[in-house]
Amino acid sequence: MPIAMADTSLVDYKAKEEARRWLAEQGVAQVSDGVWTSDEGSGDELLTANDVAHAWTRALLEDPDLDSEARLRLALGLLDLLDDYWVTCEIRFTMADAYDPNAGLLWDAYRRRLEAPEPADPITYSLWVDWFEEGTTVEIAFAEVLGNDVARLLIQGRFQDTADNPLLRRAQRVLEVSGPVPWPIKHPVYQACVALPALHLALFRGLLGSYHDVYGRLEPHAAYALLQQLDLSFDTKFLAQLRTVLKAGHTNHRRSPDAWPATDQQTF
Repeated sequence: MPIAMADTSLVDYKAKEEARRWLAEQGVAQVSDGVWTSDEGSGDELLTANDVAHAWTRALLEDPDLDSEARLRLALGLLDLLDDYWVTCEIRFTMADAYDPNAGLLWDAYRRRLEAPEPADPITYSLWVDWFEEGTTVEIAFAEVLGNDVARLLIQGRFQDTADNPLLRRAQRVLEVSGPVPWPIKHPVYQACVALPALHLALFRGLLGSYHDVYGRLEPHAAYALLQQLDLSFDTKFLAQLRTVLKAGHTNHRRSPDAWPATDQQTF
């Protein structure tokens, strides 16, 4: 039986248009791609999507005329409309407790958007710097966007089916930003993903982030063993350097800044 595929449309058009209507009720309208205007002040000032996100996301999430679920759905529509990271910040501020009653709605929306062909940069960035760096949210966040599905498919003996499923795209995106996730949480997922060559580049980037991110976490010898299993025969920037530091037992670039071999390109 094939894996059930999620709706691969990034945009929930109904929620997006409801968010547009909500903004219009506040006097905010889109005049062109990425350009907005507001009837506050002179009305001549043009706003960016980021301006609108900062000015109105919190107000939307506190709208007294809506219940908490409706506010979250509308905020997710606003995320589709503005494609701006700040919307994800405000959502997270509102749902600081990862066990919020509406958390299931949030994670379902994030999973669908991570599987879609369209870019999901605000979501991956939010996972990386917000949910994954925070000790009280990282375990449930990583489980919800990837870990639970990997474990389920392994138990069912169907993990190889991931190669022909939108889950592959989600896995690639999550692995690439998984540097801050504690090693005991992500290591079983990394081990499983080694079986899919299509995930090897994402795994490499996850390992690289695990070493170079400020809050990156890894166990060097286990990470080195994983690295040795990846098919990275193509030109992969920093592969040799990462092998060197992991083999030597270093855990993070910030803890051993002189261990990383010198190169002509030191931007990560």
